[in-house]
Amino acid sequence: MCIILCIIFCIILCIIMCIIVITKMCIIMCIVLCIILSMATQELQINESLAHLKTESESLKTKLEEERAKLHDVELHQVAEKVEGLGQFVMKTRRTLKGHGNKVLCMDWCKDKRRIVSSSQDGKVIVWDAFTTNKEHAVTMPCTWVMACAYAPSGCAVACGGLDNKCSVYPLSLDKNENLAAKKKSVAMHTNYLSACSFTNSDMQILTSSGDGTCALWDVESGQLLQSFHGHAADVLCLDLAPSETGNTFVSGGCDKKANVWDMRSGQCIQSFETHESDINSVRYYPSGDAFASGSDDATCRLYDLRADREVAIYSKESIIFGVSSVDFSLSGRLLFGGYNDYTINVWDVLKGTRVSILFGHENRVSTLRVSPDGTAFCTGSWDHTLRVSSSFSFSLFSVISLSPEVLLTHCVFFFFFFLQIWA
Repeated sequence: MCIILCIIFCIILCIIMCIIVITKMCIIMCIVLCIILSMATQELQINESLAHLKTESESLKTKLEEERAKLHDVELHQVAEKVEGLGQFVMKTRRTLKGHGNKVLCMDWCKDKRRIVSSSQDGKVIVWDAFTTNKEHAVTMPCTWVMACAYAPSGCAVACGGLDNKCSVYPLSLDKNENLAAKKKSVAMHTNYLSACSFTNSDMQILTSSGDGTCALWDVESGQLLQSFHGHAADVLCLDLAPSETGNTFVSGGCDKKANVWDMRSGQCIQSFETHESDINSVRYYPSGDAFASGSDDATCRLYDLRADREVAIYSKESIIFGVSSVDFSLSGRLLFGGYNDYTINVWDVLKGTRVSILFGHENRVSTLRVSPDGTAFCTGSWDHTLRVSSSFSFSLFSVISLSPEVLLTHCVFFFFFFLQIWA
């Protein structure tokens, strides 16, 4: 009898234990299910919130474009109908700088209006005398594809960088045999290639842009990051500092087809333009600082007015199907020079929107273009390994490039020098 009672008790105990275990498992499963349902609900809510925010963002963009369109009452070329046209003029290559062993990727003028720094895929940075075509300095970088270079405002240093992700500054001296590499100072460090660099209004700060999608402001002496600029969704390919000596803004362009205007003090993007259909390879401020031009792989140059907050002109022709690699304005802002991937340089009348000249000579893609500080000439760099300094004898070009007597006198001296060379 005791054995039966024990068996019954064990059975009852087992049943109770099973019930307890099953109950615990059910509770655990319920908790797990609740957690899963809660996570799914939260994810759904997040997705709905993102979708709502995206819709709201698109709606705001549409309203912004509508407001911009209300101010779009007339085109720039219509305003300039009564302005006298420039007519055609001929430009010629005056100097050819040979010395790089591979594609020239970037160049910049010194403030003395005579020296040029260039960088190349051969891993070299060369400082040239544009009058004599002599090489004054040559630096071999630790990597090829030196994609960016810039002259310091004082003319006493150059900055450069590329696939090494760094921006390095080299002080220059009168001793042409001096080992500049020993004086190199690494200033900036990005997480991807350096695409462009530019000193601010002093030798003490430098702006950089990179394939990591950011721009940055650095202290040259300490190498400290002073400000970073985040807003591009892809590689940043170019930048340009506002021309005013007290200017605190710069513009950048990139592979996200956007041109952004930044406040250097706050690090915020204060204006953004997205009308190009492909990568923006070059941006350049108008001499007054009230507008800027951009050049893109979509084969167009575009002019944006910062005060009107909109695009005001497109410079293109049906016959031009190759991308624009570099743009720059004449000293007065009446001309826009564009270097193209079809080996040519097109010159546009900024007001009329018409092409007034085209320059041939390079045997490969024109990768970089800059007008000299005094406006008497411009220099182009190409994948054909050369740089070319070009100008025009047309007096109408003189009146366009500069209207001041001082600069006109500089023109006369410059071309008197060329005549002496020819007659000699």
